Amino acid sequence: MFISPAYAQASGGGASGGLEAMLPLILIFVVFYFLLIRPQQKKMKLHRQTIAAIRRGDKVVTGGGIIGSVAKVDNEHEVTVEIAKDVKVKVRRDLISAVVSKTEPQASTPSAANEDKPRGGILQNLLGFGPKQADKNEGSNKSAAAVKNKSKPAVKKENGDDAPKKNAS
Repeated sequence: MFISPAYAQASGGGASGGLEAMLPLILIFVVFYFLLIRPQQKKMKLHRQTIAAIRRGDKVVTGGGIIGSVAKVDNEHEVTVEIAKDVKVKVRRDLISAVVSKTEPQASTPSAANEDKPRGGILQNLLGFGPKQADKNEGSNKSAAAVKNKSKPAVKKENGDDAPKKNAS
């Protein structure tokens, strides 16, 4: 019987506000949002943009794991994928899981496509000679073989000796 009056006389815990009790839960939700939800939304947005930009010639992977190249874009919901020579399958766009390789957009005119391509060899591109600079310098440059032949004169060896002969006089 003495126990109940003791509990009644004890001071109760202070009534804490509802915000203090909810603060840890709010903090956990904010951490989850920045670590899990937001990155997933970015991935989904990028995937939607990639799927919307599919064109003919792109290499894709379907949801079932089949790899093929897009033969034709039928409409906004379907594409025709060629999985082997003369084997074409219609696939829904939303079931394409990844685009493995994208094709470059075609130039509108053939002359514009030729202007973008660098002319000349690898050395010209590495040394910084553009097409216009290479054309200017073509007349003044000699072939590598001609330069090599003029820089080192041919020496005739007599009697099979490797060492050059010295004059005795």
